[in-house]
Amino acid sequence: MKTLIATDGSQEATTALRTASRLLRKKSNEVFVLCVAPEFSGPTLGDGSGAKRERVRLAYQRRIVKQTESILDSARQILVAEGIEASTITEFGSPAKTILRLSAECDVTVVGATGKLDRSKLGIGPVASRVVEHGTGTSLVARELTSESNWRVLLAVDGSGSSRQALKALTTYFNIGSLEVTVMHVVETPWVHFGLDRKVFDYPGDAFDRLDPAVQLELEMEREAGRIVEAAEEQLDGYALGLKSIIREGNPGTEILGEAEAGDYDLIVLGAAGSSDLKNQMLGSVSAKVASEAPCSVAVVKFEE
Repeated sequence: MKTLIATDGSQEATTALRTASRLLRKKSNEVFVLCVAPEFSGPTLGDGSGAKRERVRLAYQRRIVKQTESILDSARQILVAEGIEASTITEFGSPAKTILRLSAECDVTVVGATGKLDRSKLGIGPVASRVVEHGTGTSLVARELTSESNWRVLLAVDGSGSSRQALKALTTYFNIGSLEVTVMHVVETPWVHFGLDRKVFDYPGDAFDRLDPAVQLELEMEREAGRIVEAAEEQLDGYALGLKSIIREGNPGTEILGEAEAGDYDLIVLGAAGSSDLKNQMLGSVSAKVASEAPCSVAVVKFEE
């Protein structure tokens, strides 16, 4: 297992370091901490000033390298305190592009929700957003944990390939022996897609007919939800500290976020279709919404067929 943790020295990045060190497994985990420094973009000077510009560039590079080394040293000390030895990487360029390039060789990529240059603290910043959208493997947007141990995890499942990949990532990459897992499935009934209220499909009194196609569809979706949750529970049995399940009806993104808020979770794990999977574009939008608006850490697991 290889883990890439990006840091810029901000409070959010420091929080992400601590959170990742506790949620991710430590054994057989090769950890790399990355700090990306901006390229030199000094003023354009006139003719004959190339040597001066080069001196300015070198002075800038020495200063920024020193700052970057300080950031990485602090990050390394945080990880050592959590029992993790890490290698450090310094690069110049675009943070998002660099993280995405290096993450292609890693199983898990960790970013803070926002960085020190982000003006707003709401949602996620542009770097985290691009990593979630374009990253491969598992992208962890790490936020503050609610407790010191026995962390609560909400695993969203829908029976798709990306959902199964998310479950596998949870048991493979995370410190699952210290996690209490809730398996959640959201039933998307027809009225949800059309923006209608469920009562439109209700049948008063004797008019209720279980042979009606709409009723049969609802019953089958409920049975399928039970099968999906039961299959996930069977695969998780014996792994986690505690295990329970929830089945809800409605919009997946809204319901997942609502449960995360009410249940005081530390982590949400869910799958997202890869770029080649056009059949599951809705799932991709759900993962982006959850990663942006969740009150806790979110692991988005990509699935490519």
